[in-house]
Amino acid sequence: MAAINAGHTTEFDKKMSGTLYGVGLGPGDPELMTLKAHRLISGASVIAYPTLAGGDSFARSIAADSIPANAREIVMDVPMSTDREPAQRAYDIGAKAIAAELDAGHDVVCLCEGDPFFYGSFMYIFARLCTHYDVSVIPGVTSVTTCAARAGKPLVARNERLTVLPGPLPEDELRARIEGAESVAIMKVGRHLSKIRTVIDGLGLLDQAVYVERASLPQEVVCALADAPEKAPYFSMILLTKGADPWL
Repeated sequence: MAAINAGHTTEFDKKMSGTLYGVGLGPGDPELMTLKAHRLISGASVIAYPTLAGGDSFARSIAADSIPANAREIVMDVPMSTDREPAQRAYDIGAKAIAAELDAGHDVVCLCEGDPFFYGSFMYIFARLCTHYDVSVIPGVTSVTTCAARAGKPLVARNERLTVLPGPLPEDELRARIEGAESVAIMKVGRHLSKIRTVIDGLGLLDQAVYVERASLPQEVVCALADAPEKAPYFSMILLTKGADPWL
């Protein structure tokens, strides 16, 4: 078992413990997982992943065909709440279970949809364990690049800037940030779709915005923002580019 002395773990202690792998799975299509992600998952003896409010795990569903039948699974049930405290408790519990496996010398593969360090759930486990254990982060295909590809919409070229905004931002802040941007990707649209569409329409940019829902999955929707449905799932995005296409 790794010893922690005065809050510090030595390199010797780390070598005696297992390695934690934070594996990005991409946006949903299992074929968009990297070869490295597939290799680590298919050889794992311990798999960890989040679920939302006791439901099925999106991360696990992406990797399902690669998970060995005899792998032990650590399920982190994250409540759906705007209050941060319940989710933090869930990650505390998950990190403790993962640490127990690492202390026993077992490697743990933690699944994360998208990329672990781009709005990824794995970063919360990373923050709790990275100072005590060896951690390797495996990047994944991001939802932003996937949505751009599925919409056939190049985002930036030459010296242009890409601004990534979360949908829950207040209306005034969204408006100000979009006004000052060149290309915009708005994530976590969900229940904020109506607000975001109103802001973009008010800026006279509605005809330059594309709505993408569940990119790369069988239920995928790609359409002009003006034609988007009234309600959007959490896994939806709006892409907005201004001016002439600089790649032409």
